[in-house]
Amino acid sequence: MLRILIVEDDTQLAQTMKYLVEDNPRYRVIAMAEDADSAIAAAEEHDPHLVLLDLHLAHGSTGFSVAVRLNDLGVPCLFVSGKAPRFSMADLALGCLMKPFTAEEMHRSLATAEDLLRGREAVRPKPPVNLTLYDANAEMEPAEPGFIPSKLSLRTRFENWISGQHH
Repeated sequence: MLRILIVEDDTQLAQTMKYLVEDNPRYRVIAMAEDADSAIAAAEEHDPHLVLLDLHLAHGSTGFSVAVRLNDLGVPCLFVSGKAPRFSMADLALGCLMKPFTAEEMHRSLATAEDLLRGREAVRPKPPVNLTLYDANAEMEPAEPGFIPSKLSLRTRFENWISGQHH
């Protein structure tokens, strides 16, 4: 059974997500949180297999700070957001499911996440179009000779995302 933590500040949407997750008997929502502090506390207490993580949380907190802490704890997450980063964040999440989503899209996203967590090649129906999976092995664009490629820092990527400068 896959233990799932839902981090979402919209109470009605969080309840809907819980219902959709538990529609599959292989998944159980072990806790719900609405901000960064309660999300980290819930993750430490309940040891989830996966966190469904909104990027804009209550009390001015963000899902990015939660994802960094979850990564430190070894807990994978799947972003769930209406405004998703356009760049890969494989160091923080499996991917991002865009809002709004249907029940079918949530179910297929969970199946895809489960396959990734269990190390399986996806053998299920293909992921929904509003689910972006982050590839940790993505190749960087070829650069001019003598150029030493480097990854933008997490802070720079967040700042670019917030300001709308998607790369």
